[in-house]
Amino acid sequence: MAPPPTLLISLLLLLSVSPTTVFSLTTPDLQTECLSVTSAVFSTSVKAVIDQIHNVLSLVSNFAPIFNDFRLSNAINDCTDLLDFSADELTLTLADDTANPKAGTGRRGSDMKSWLSAALGNQDTCLDGFDGTDGIAKSLVAGGLTQVTSMIEDVLQMVRQVPGRKFSGRGSGLPDWMTVGHRRLLQASVPVDATVAADGTGNFTTVMEAVLAAPDNSERRYVIYIKRGVYKENVEIKKKKWNVMMMGEGMGVTVISGNRNYVDGWTTFRSATFAVSGRGFIARDMTFENTAGPQKHQAVALRSDSDLSAFYRCSISGYQDTLYAHSLRQFYRECRISGTVDFIFGNGAVVFQNCQIFARKPLPDQKNSITAQGRKDPNQNTGFSIQYSNITADSDLLTSSNSTPTYLGRPWKEYSRTVFMQSYIGGVIRPEGWLAWQGDFALNTLYYGEYMNYGPGATLGARVKWPGFHVITDSSQASNFTVVQFIDGNLWLPSTGVKYTAGPAM
Repeated sequence: MAPPPTLLISLLLLLSVSPTTVFSLTTPDLQTECLSVTSAVFSTSVKAVIDQIHNVLSLVSNFAPIFNDFRLSNAINDCTDLLDFSADELTLTLADDTANPKAGTGRRGSDMKSWLSAALGNQDTCLDGFDGTDGIAKSLVAGGLTQVTSMIEDVLQMVRQVPGRKFSGRGSGLPDWMTVGHRRLLQASVPVDATVAADGTGNFTTVMEAVLAAPDNSERRYVIYIKRGVYKENVEIKKKKWNVMMMGEGMGVTVISGNRNYVDGWTTFRSATFAVSGRGFIARDMTFENTAGPQKHQAVALRSDSDLSAFYRCSISGYQDTLYAHSLRQFYRECRISGTVDFIFGNGAVVFQNCQIFARKPLPDQKNSITAQGRKDPNQNTGFSIQYSNITADSDLLTSSNSTPTYLGRPWKEYSRTVFMQSYIGGVIRPEGWLAWQGDFALNTLYYGEYMNYGPGATLGARVKWPGFHVITDSSQASNFTVVQFIDGNLWLPSTGVKYTAGPAM
């Protein structure tokens, strides 16, 4: 007999379970159904990639004492972390649910695709970090990284996605068995494990101190409450810090602020004011900002490599490269995101719902592009879906006489994929809608789509005529980019308490 709803509510509140505790759907032998090759062939191939990663890691780790250069040191640190991510993500594809039951959604095919998609992109990020160095170190590691990338591409082709059982949600982001009263209770009553307050009235005075105190590999939510104030620090939640939840007192009220940037020697990856890698992260009611300004070029406010992460009522503010949705499955709801060049970028599988997206005033010679999605292989399940959102100019661009050309996106990588659905698109967007990266690069292989948008910038008559651009007219096609289909949201978002609209788009 199933326990009564009140008992399940109590368990959720007291244990703060991770997303997959309730919704695990797989059995160990399901892995075989997800493969186009035998398990033995797959396992051998994955282990060979991991061995090659360790070889490159050994090479990279020897560089640190050789080169006395700040930018190069950051690039080497990036590579160490990113290769370590890749090894972990590949290892997850080998483990059945009995060995690592909390690693994914329980939908094995989708989980494996997500982990391998992330592992494939990490090597490019590693190489990107060497931009601006003398090139010697880059040339030494490039061959090994290229081999790793090629091997992961081969492994990714071996995985097919098995249709999973859909969890029946009401579209509010919580399971069917919850009454309205229970839903309010779950969303309002969150046990707090640590409190951060700059004035000393909490357990910690800095956010990073509270993060370091969180347990490693936690299967329950660890909740950090951050009181109002501006916290000038760079925060990094490492990969072993699972299921951390941060709650502030509101956008613009609880603020984490930094100013790292490319001009001052940081890599784009390492410039983030706030960076999170531990899976199952949740943030709500707070601001992440990078105040370096447009003249400092790449300067990330928020970077996420956190699988099954959710950001609710958060402000993400910067100029170039504001939000680095680097990898894995992410969800943003009722967030305010502002920037200039490529200010939502990366290669995660990401859905934005009910967000306010503002283009700001860039440098005089720059063009604004809202997105620069980084899908590099057609087998990756990554892309950006922007739904029920508002795309317009921020106040500095509205009041400026500078008529900055602003576009929905441009293709950072060959198979860049971005869809705008059922959103208001303001007049700040140019009639052609999208911007080429360089020449005809990726124009045949990208997937850019628009579906049922409205507003002065949504008119389709003068849109680009690229082969990869699609005016979507079929709701079933648009449904592929909703929370349910694109990021398996019904399998993990309910336990976060974050609202979402499941779809399909109508």
